[in-house]
Amino acid sequence: QVQLVESGGGLVQTGGSLRLSCAASSGTFSAMGWFRQAPGKERDFVAAVTWNGGVTYYADSVKGRFTISRDNAKKTVYLQMSSLKPEDTAVYYCAAVQSQRYYYTSESAYDYWGQGTQVTVSS
Repeated sequence: QVQLVESGGGLVQTGGSLRLSCAASSGTFSAMGWFRQAPGKERDFVAAVTWNGGVTYYADSVKGRFTISRDNAKKTVYLQMSSLKPEDTAVYYCAAVQSQRYYYTSESAYDYWGQGTQVTVSS
């Protein structure tokens, strides 16, 4: 059973930066991604990266501020978040998919999920 373990969440002021990490215990993947869920809202796509080729996808709300990257050897995906805003406050979830997909921006594309890590941006 694949397990995804996230780390790096915390409290930061507006304009600050955080880096999230997500390590997979085993398996090979076609892509890994990040989603987030703010209180009272649905879980939304943030970013994804393919394992072969490193193609990246971003939500419009984070383009230019967040950068997703991966280390295939470590089975780890990172989310570098900069210029953080209070509206970025949410629980951030890591996700992984083994089979090739035509899309990686939907929750339904993913097979495995992490437990979530809280990111709070204070104003």
